[in-house]
Amino acid sequence: MQVVTTAGAAVDTETVAFLLVPDFSMISFASAVEPLRIANRLSGRALYRWLLLSKDGGPVRGSNGISVNVDLSMEQIAASFGQSLPTICVASGLHGERYADRDVFAWLRRMDRHGATIGALCTGAHILAKAGLITDHRCTIHWENLPGFVEAFPDIDVAADLYEIDRNRFTCSGGTAPLDLMLSRIAAAHGEELATKVSEQCLLDRIRGPHDRQRMPIRIRLGVHHPKLINAIELMEANIEEPLPQEQLAHYIGLSRRQLERLFRRHMGRTPAQYYLELRLERARHLLYQTDLPIMNIACACGFVSASHFSTCYRQMFGRTPRAERNVAA
Repeated sequence: MQVVTTAGAAVDTETVAFLLVPDFSMISFASAVEPLRIANRLSGRALYRWLLLSKDGGPVRGSNGISVNVDLSMEQIAASFGQSLPTICVASGLHGERYADRDVFAWLRRMDRHGATIGALCTGAHILAKAGLITDHRCTIHWENLPGFVEAFPDIDVAADLYEIDRNRFTCSGGTAPLDLMLSRIAAAHGEELATKVSEQCLLDRIRGPHDRQRMPIRIRLGVHHPKLINAIELMEANIEEPLPQEQLAHYIGLSRRQLERLFRRHMGRTPAQYYLELRLERARHLLYQTDLPIMNIACACGFVSASHFSTCYRQMFGRTPRAERNVAA
């Protein structure tokens, strides 16, 4: 599509169609749209146009309870654009891992066959995966949903990155990361100078790259600064399915077991074993909420050798059994 500006110059306008699904993340959606709006304003040209879609053309309620009116139903896109399809971006959020609308999956596959570039925000990677659209593409997803995604789709190449652009697919981890994704797309299409100006308007001190970490560094997230303690926690977080014995953990960071215990008690207020157990149980809780894996499989994925031991530990920490937790999540 071309638009003639007030200066008389014709420019190509990229249309981005956001497919909103129930409980979509408003912060992710706004972070994706606003850079496009600002790019138009700063350039003085209609570089981007955006449309909002829903399955049936009706309003969609976000995870914050706010309903958003849309422009078209998803089926009206082909009729409106013919062979020149827009970029399609699935905006998801809470419970995206449980989204199971086969009509939407089939529509996304049809748009792919017609040559559309397709992407997703936040938990939308789950939707693209269920539609079979990222089997051979690298993707990312919000860190909280990453363990469940890996368990549900073990053959898909997923990373804990801010965003991924792989050929005609793009995925984004959520939160404010869509801002960085769109700045990257703006830079690729219209130059680094415009992307930098948009970033400044958003009060960002820098444009984050795709491989920047999603989560805060441990020293900020937990308020700890001891390098050996940080190293120990990093090893724990990286070894959930097969927990490291305490002696081995201490050896890796160059301490004795007794020194490791004193370090954790002083800075974390608990033993290394207690802290490690809490990490594993938090991972289990995410899997209970985000997957349909059998409870025994979740227990194994979090380093427990028996369902009974897992259930006992889980109840002691969260006040209910894993089965009761899953019923709450349903």
